[in-house]
Amino acid sequence: MDVRGTDPPASDVTAATEPFDPFIPGFTADPYPYYQRYRSADPVHFGRPAAPGAEGTWFLFRHDDVAAALRDARFVREVRTALPDLPRPELPDPYRPFWQMASKWILFRDPPDHTRLRALVTKAFTPRIVQALAPRIAEIAEQLLDEVEPTGSIDLIRDYAYPLPVIVIAELLGVPHQDRIRFRDWSVALAAAIDLRTSPDVYVRASEATREVTALLRGVVAERRTEPRDDLISALIAAESEDGALDEDELIAMCVLLLVAGHETTVNLIGNGVLALLRHPEQLELLRSRPDLFDQAVEELLRFDSSVQFTFRFAREEIELRGRTIPRGQQVGLVIGSANRDPEQFPEPDRLDVTRTPLRHLAFGMGIHFCLGAPLARLEARLALETLLRCLPGLRLVDEPLQWREGIGFRGLEALQLRW
Repeated sequence: MDVRGTDPPASDVTAATEPFDPFIPGFTADPYPYYQRYRSADPVHFGRPAAPGAEGTWFLFRHDDVAAALRDARFVREVRTALPDLPRPELPDPYRPFWQMASKWILFRDPPDHTRLRALVTKAFTPRIVQALAPRIAEIAEQLLDEVEPTGSIDLIRDYAYPLPVIVIAELLGVPHQDRIRFRDWSVALAAAIDLRTSPDVYVRASEATREVTALLRGVVAERRTEPRDDLISALIAAESEDGALDEDELIAMCVLLLVAGHETTVNLIGNGVLALLRHPEQLELLRSRPDLFDQAVEELLRFDSSVQFTFRFAREEIELRGRTIPRGQQVGLVIGSANRDPEQFPEPDRLDVTRTPLRHLAFGMGIHFCLGAPLARLEARLALETLLRCLPGLRLVDEPLQWREGIGFRGLEALQLRW
């Protein structure tokens, strides 16, 4: 049945005439009926503010609108690009270390700084480096499963999805083995602070993590300046020395961003992907019988339950869209999770189909901010799935309902208990 373009009504969610509010109880368990309603009835919608101090946030729900905004230079990352005269807020000391560091992330910068920083990290984070990691990623995956195989059960998040990418990114950066556990804790704390949480404690923990990870990385950078190795920090230092366009604070911030982005999204991709396959056993069996579909399956899993559900921009000028006027300077939420379930782009979007083509999903964004780590995330997810299905046949869910992590930007599970 082709339901392209229909987006049938969802009777059990809040009426679209009410402000969209992703913070309501129950939203994180299943946001897709909410997306469906607003995508159909009010795709350019003025809803609840997604950041403290804002009057409200405009949300875009349709694939075409989100894709266009990701490529449109009128939608910018920094509010001061849109409103240059806006005074800088005075941040309380417990929050200041995190925000000072995060403000240097390429993720939150506009050209020309974004252009300069991206060119440097692209020079260091090459496809050759990523592809060379494949044997090691497969080895780590097998080692993690060997540890749990005798028990007959696994918390996929704690025992597999979390440690796999953190070991990979720590080794890629060249961080000492004994600091990997701390790396994971730091990544969780930092990711929470950019995931639209409202508790002040989140930002206090993020600032503590910022101080600790910064101190560690400064030590590693100092060592690599005198004794370069075959790791990403040495490559970034070489790019910095060659172009003279990256100061040490920016270099540290870049490494921290690679830690958070390279870890958090991959954890969710593995966890959400395995859950989706277990809930669609016919697709799981098809994948077992057709190993040639693994790369394609990863793309469908990215679309079906995206690790990143929202990204945000600011309107650099007044923008007309579908008969609505978005004023200059206002925050705009690009709802990637909704765009990836848009029936105008994906027939029967709520059906998992590992043979689906073409797959123009937006899980990694688009335009100048397209995810630099996309090749690594794809490689890790494919090898993680291949190894899991090969080593642990007969996987099944232990119990539901499942507990989803707080926050709306990232979508991931607290735990996923499995047996085989």
